[in-house]
Amino acid sequence: MTSVVALDRLLDARRIWRGQAVASRSATHPSGHAMLDAILPGGGWPQSALSELLVAATGIGELRLLWPTLARLTAAGERVVLVAPPHRPCPQAWLAAGVDLRQLIIVQAEGRDTLWAAEQCLRSGSCAAVLCWPRQADDRALRRLQVAAETGQALGFAYRPLREAANPSPAALRLAIEAQPAQLRVIKCRGGLAPARPLPASAWQ
Repeated sequence: MTSVVALDRLLDARRIWRGQAVASRSATHPSGHAMLDAILPGGGWPQSALSELLVAATGIGELRLLWPTLARLTAAGERVVLVAPPHRPCPQAWLAAGVDLRQLIIVQAEGRDTLWAAEQCLRSGSCAAVLCWPRQADDRALRRLQVAAETGQALGFAYRPLREAANPSPAALRLAIEAQPAQLRVIKCRGGLAPARPLPASAWQ
């Protein structure tokens, strides 16, 4: 006579291996760059999460990386906020990228106010995406941004210096944008292993 054993008892007794859930495509936003989406778990930016863009220098295409996403969001009437950008955004360039400037808000802030403003915007639930440029951000501050993005169901992007790649971070995704050679490396991604090979700059520029 065959005995019947409940599945939950086998799981509790660790008699069956339970795999990790695969990231769902519904939990991501396509980046608009096919080669990048192909290597990111779920095929795009993690939704309701913080992504770090670690940049070797300003002006090497770090904004182009997000423009397709921002264009799509603003075209749908969604609000996008820039907190403490290092340079005044060029309206003509953003318009050429398809971004609806009527949905773009710029918040001027300095020091810790940058992190505070970004956290409030992410947490508000009224912003689809928040980009910030904090000069200094420790693990605790980044964790607050991550929680705020989850709470407000927003896309959070933090531009930080490339040297911060050596420090741990609670961000769901970390990308390194390098200048020489011009390329992008995924150094951390939630829901999968970071790919070993970098992407050339031509993949998003």
